[in-house]
Amino acid sequence: MPLPSSDPSRQLRHRRAIRVDAFARGDGLWEVDVNISDVKTRETRSPAGVRAAGEPIHDLMLRLVVDTQFNIIEAGAESLSTPYPGHCEQHGDAYGQLAGMNLLRGFKRGVREKLGGTAGCTHLTELADVLPTAVIQAFAGEVINTQGDGDTAPFQLDRCHALKTDGEVVRLHYPRWFRQVNTSKLAHNRAPMTQAAPQGEPPKADSAPFISS
Repeated sequence: MPLPSSDPSRQLRHRRAIRVDAFARGDGLWEVDVNISDVKTRETRSPAGVRAAGEPIHDLMLRLVVDTQFNIIEAGAESLSTPYPGHCEQHGDAYGQLAGMNLLRGFKRGVREKLGGTAGCTHLTELADVLPTAVIQAFAGEVINTQGDGDTAPFQLDRCHALKTDGEVVRLHYPRWFRQVNTSKLAHNRAPMTQAAPQGEPPKADSAPFISS
């Protein structure tokens, strides 16, 4: 479906940007920096004072140290710009609680349990939602096998509509793992088809990720 048409009279008022940078370390671990910023194109006023146009309302960062099994070894947060300086950032070491979690095993639910509501910062907690799929994409082709090896199918198959194993993309680019739909059988049985996960495949993320090699 195409985008709705943009109105020629529209004017930019606000920009939110999210950036994720992943770094491979010499010790075999990875560092993941994720940043969120909110910037307005006009001067804004709040009970805490005036914010000039272009000056960030939010400039917040999470940093994780993760291993190649998606385990979080270390975690922390930094608030460079906040709407209520001296207060927003006073959540202690709350985001250190991400250490010990696994990005692909109940991560989003665990974040909400530990850091939801007044336990943390709304924007940092929401920012954590992008981490599982971002790290999967960072690992693609280096840590994660995206081409298939032996009897192990590529990690990304059956994780999005384009890469379903009975679809055209798999038929063309991953023919070894293509499976033809039995239309006569489907006519009698509409139950969804399932496929056993290949041996050694990492657990699926909370939301089915799309990755490319």
